[in-house]
Amino acid sequence: METQEIISVNNKKKSKFLKKLKAQSFYQVMVWPGIILMVIFNFIPLYGIIIAFKDYSVLDTISNAEWVGTQYFQEFFSDSMFWTVMSNTIGISFFKLLIGFPSAIILAVLINEIVNKKLKKLVQTISYLPHFLSWVILGGMFITWLSDTGLVNNILLGSGMIDQPIRFLTDPDKYWAIAVISDIWKEVGWNTILYIAAMTGINPSLYEAARMDGATKFQQITRITIPSIRHIIALTFVLSVGGLLGSNLDQTLVLQNPVNYQASEVINSFVYRMGIQQGDFSYATAVGLFVSVISLLLVVGSHLLTKKISDESVF
Repeated sequence: METQEIISVNNKKKSKFLKKLKAQSFYQVMVWPGIILMVIFNFIPLYGIIIAFKDYSVLDTISNAEWVGTQYFQEFFSDSMFWTVMSNTIGISFFKLLIGFPSAIILAVLINEIVNKKLKKLVQTISYLPHFLSWVILGGMFITWLSDTGLVNNILLGSGMIDQPIRFLTDPDKYWAIAVISDIWKEVGWNTILYIAAMTGINPSLYEAARMDGATKFQQITRITIPSIRHIIALTFVLSVGGLLGSNLDQTLVLQNPVNYQASEVINSFVYRMGIQQGDFSYATAVGLFVSVISLLLVVGSHLLTKKISDESVF
């Protein structure tokens, strides 16, 4: 009797599952292609990570390559470029996070406070636009603007602020500032999307009650708007910290030159040169795996930090 009851329960569960699957068939058709592509291009290639521990060559197969253990990790840690690429990557990414993260929140609040809907959409569109332009285009614009005879130097010379043109892109000391400012200008508008979407879900009655109590606009923002989107802020902060070692490769390749090389070489560009240009795939994979492990630790650490501060779990 017990066996029959178990079979009956299992049949009911199976029937219920099939009915639910049939009812969601339209959504399944949309989801499964994405899952299949993710498995093919994201999970199956994970097997290739093993070449970080092997002396791999394109003339040989991964399985036949000689096992060398942590040799390439040791080579990277003892490489003369290790501290250079690490300091450049962490430094540039840190200032992008320090300035860009609050800038996106401030811009989102300002856009949300615009009453005129047409003006609001116009400002949003203008702020989003740079995100859709590739770094090939933007890099060319910045190189032209920052050249000795470019727009910036012409303005500074014309206003009498300087006597000689400033060599922006050929001065390594100025590269970090250029990289940070240009990246924030390109992405700050796009980064406001989540915040603005979250702000639209705030109950308007909260603002009405605050105005009746005599709260100023600044108090409404700090007491209602920001606390209401703190979960989204925590989520984007965790994701941003996780990408701290993932400096923009496109930006680096466009703005980098032999003169500012020591200040502009980051981990991603270093991996690109070692793997694609020099063909040392095992070494490049070892560096990439090292970055992935550190990024995972940063995500977990930032998540625990935000959970401790806000007493909320992001994931």
